[in-house]
Amino acid sequence: MKEQEQISTVTLFPRVLYLTADTDLIRRQLETGRSISWDPERPRMEAISTDEITPGWVCFHQDETLGDYAYVGLRDGCVSPGQIRRFGASVVVSGASKGCGSSREASPFAEMAAGVRLVIADSFEKIYRQNALNIGLLTSTDMGLVPRVLAGEAIPMEELARGLDPISRAIVLRGDLATYNVARLSGRLSLPDIDARSRPMTLIEKIIASRAVTDAKDDRVGVTAVAPGDSLFVRCDVRFSHEYVTAMASSIFEQGFGPSTKVVEPSSCYLFRDHLTFLHEVMSRDQKEMGLLEKAEGLARTQQDFAYRMGIRLFGEVEDGGSEAICHNAILERIGLPGQVIVGTDSHTSTVGALGALGFGVGSTDMAAAWYTRDVRLRVPETVRVRLLGSMPPCVTAKDVILHLMTEPHILEGGAVGKVLEFSGPGLAGLSVDERATLCNMAVEAGAFTGIMEADDVVSRWLADQRLEARSPVERWCSDEDAVFAKEIVVDLGKIEPMVATPGSPRNAVPLSRLQSIEYRPIRVDIAYGGSCTGGKMEDMDMYAAVLGSALRRGERVASWVDLYIQFGSQRVKRQARERGYLEIFEAAGAKLLDPACGACIGAGPGVSFSPETVSISAINRNFPGRSGPGRVYLASPLVVAASALKGYIVAPEPDDARLEPRCEEPLHQRREDGG
Repeated sequence: MKEQEQISTVTLFPRVLYLTADTDLIRRQLETGRSISWDPERPRMEAISTDEITPGWVCFHQDETLGDYAYVGLRDGCVSPGQIRRFGASVVVSGASKGCGSSREASPFAEMAAGVRLVIADSFEKIYRQNALNIGLLTSTDMGLVPRVLAGEAIPMEELARGLDPISRAIVLRGDLATYNVARLSGRLSLPDIDARSRPMTLIEKIIASRAVTDAKDDRVGVTAVAPGDSLFVRCDVRFSHEYVTAMASSIFEQGFGPSTKVVEPSSCYLFRDHLTFLHEVMSRDQKEMGLLEKAEGLARTQQDFAYRMGIRLFGEVEDGGSEAICHNAILERIGLPGQVIVGTDSHTSTVGALGALGFGVGSTDMAAAWYTRDVRLRVPETVRVRLLGSMPPCVTAKDVILHLMTEPHILEGGAVGKVLEFSGPGLAGLSVDERATLCNMAVEAGAFTGIMEADDVVSRWLADQRLEARSPVERWCSDEDAVFAKEIVVDLGKIEPMVATPGSPRNAVPLSRLQSIEYRPIRVDIAYGGSCTGGKMEDMDMYAAVLGSALRRGERVASWVDLYIQFGSQRVKRQARERGYLEIFEAAGAKLLDPACGACIGAGPGVSFSPETVSISAINRNFPGRSGPGRVYLASPLVVAASALKGYIVAPEPDDARLEPRCEEPLHQRREDGG
């Protein structure tokens, strides 16, 4: 690929689409083909998720066709297919937290394919903005650009790169990540200097310093220290992708580095068939007639072919039904280790923070580059320390803790956006690895870059139990006592009560005891869903079994009008649940059991809704509009999901129902394995 010169200015076609808080104004613009007048005081739509920009079914497309479906998931159904492209806007303006949610690069790609050149928002979520810059979609938080664009002014690229870290700035000035990497790997472009003098560091800073790439050409890695704001590349220990994204990433890889190029160090790469395993069971007839099922199945075939050609381990489907594992569950159970850098094409890669590893999501372009370079770029983030004190009451879980954390003023004000949430304090010792994984998994729902905690004795014992190769003591990674944190938040676990996130966002968290006063009525439930990477772990199964088993002893079953689904996060979890007698409990109580896969969480499996009137109580991590179907989704813990399924209304379980003694105590390595 020929390196291009830096771009100096850009002149944009003076048509702007304003994504206002009032969806009727959006409709008016698209239906008339005319923009409304620019008014900086007019409320702009906030928290536009990637699920709204490109709903799951749209992502089955991997080419310019995506432009026909940009924003078709926007709230109130205010955008129809093809409208954005026909409108012809070169600029889109919206409010804060643009691009929250999944790390799908299809979203900015769809905007570009629809003709958009510049996205202006009050703030951006990290992964979305990085994906946009990687492919050459310009971004800015400067609303003052709008009248200048309308006046036909040439905008200096230096202005559009202002405020970005040095690497992102260089990528913007060169056009995209691929062009930048050609220059970097050839040695024609120097990495930014960092002050590597010794200093007290946080846990995340220590991991980054140990993996910092100092010379890409000569493959030198590791510095004495890093500090927040440093811009660099880090060497990855693990790189993984799932079928939803692998096809696009592999195409970018082959286009950027050549069709005969091989993935470097394939033994540290993993691919997963997990997201669309059960899509055929819930896809609508109209979507099937559009050929979308064939496209989705084509993504899996493309991934399988790529895995074979590159020599990458593929976690696929199994004969007994379902997938081997959801990617995050497999990385947690089998692969990740403390102190590692783990990247995946999914925002919930943060789950592995439970092991004391740095895990974060990247887009297709970043992964394609990482397959070749083994590294990814990042700006060293600040860390917010969350000190956990005391212990949780019987009916409170890690899901309630993270939802409670989202109600903290500092988090509500955006204080976690782009930062690390490091969980610490004496209360952490009372949380299992599975519960810690829930905290880290959902840290990104607070806008955080990732979540992490020290690899303490709990982690050491868990690794020794789970894996033969990890039975020796693990390296202890922890923050220095005098490390500098951006903020410290103290959470008294004993004062937390069961929480629920109301429809629209995980950040809509309220205590369950207040829910009825907010909704003005008991909330009748149609679907109860226990599963996903957040709610399909072994300890989650313990919780479902505790509540349902107690109900059976009282002669109760799932309410007649409720569909309760329990889906295992991996084949290992399913086997353990069978050994503990849980499958019989679940089925006797009236639950429908689902083999391991992603599924309803992304609208691709049983447990999704099919009408706006449907109400779901779910253990998943996100309830953005349309993500799990058109219905209303409330988020809650596994305990609340099971209790609500029994009563038919959103309720908390009784304290006695939340207790269960494990039935299987011997270490995993002493049991017969299921192939992994």
